[in-house]
Amino acid sequence: MNDPAVPAPTSVESDVALRVAFLGPFGTFTEQALRSQPDLAAGELVAYRTVPDALDAVTAGDVDLGFVPIENSIEGMVNFTLDSLAFEHDLVIIREVVLDIHMCLAAKAGVRLGDVKEILSIPVATAQCHRFLREHLPAADIRAAASTAAAAQLVSEDVSPHLAAIAPRVAAERYGLDVIAENIEDHDGNQTRFVVVTRSGIPAPTGHDRTALVVYQRADEPGSLISILQEFAARRINLSNLISRPTKHGGLGDYCFILFAEGHVSDDLLADAMRALHAKQGAVKFFGSWPRADGSASDARAHADERWRLADDWLATLRTAVQP
Repeated sequence: MNDPAVPAPTSVESDVALRVAFLGPFGTFTEQALRSQPDLAAGELVAYRTVPDALDAVTAGDVDLGFVPIENSIEGMVNFTLDSLAFEHDLVIIREVVLDIHMCLAAKAGVRLGDVKEILSIPVATAQCHRFLREHLPAADIRAAASTAAAAQLVSEDVSPHLAAIAPRVAAERYGLDVIAENIEDHDGNQTRFVVVTRSGIPAPTGHDRTALVVYQRADEPGSLISILQEFAARRINLSNLISRPTKHGGLGDYCFILFAEGHVSDDLLADAMRALHAKQGAVKFFGSWPRADGSASDARAHADERWRLADDWLATLRTAVQP
């Protein structure tokens, strides 16, 4: 497992137009979220068929940045994004964007809800609309597409009068489809978190940051997870997410842990926790430190940081008394 040094800070500001890879085609929720960021939308937007394709382009240097989904409030983490970042790339996250998600059922003009016998969409989207599908289209076949916009595009190109797509309204409009049902997601407050990734760089701390790590156990044994969590609990660092994922290169039961923690790598307490993990565990991969989209911060962590600095100053004073 690569364990690269923490890269030097960088910025997305540039006199040259940035090339930004995103999950395409045009019309996806990813594009919609991307266009909410003026500095990124001003660049050249390059659509890729899959998330791994977009991340490959960043790693290869074909584009400057990647913009991909990583978490949904209903379905949880987007595993193909996490796995690509954890096992296939040495990229860092430098920003997150949260978008409210509203799903539509879209079809060609004249197609009614009762006509639909087959539905196309990305599996994450169909999973978010299970209740609607059970109640209104229980006999419809569900087929996977590369993205919601790709599903809308395929429906627009197909001659079948029984085909529909679950997609955003912007995708239906882009590909000339009618919306035959809207807001079909199962739950209110459906949101997706997207991240901006690059080859190197860490944004400056803002006081309301998030840091992600992949921790590989030294051994699969009782207490191994507790030993990881204790490093954060002892320093009063909140974990907003903890996911176990198979490492891909071991057998059954060979798992690593992906952690999302409050704080920035420049924070004393978080840096100390990372240092301890690096010393005690099998390997630690740094995903990045970046500003939280909601701008919130943990008072408990801020107070703990201050107490840690006071304790560090106290210890430094004691050490000055050590005889040469």
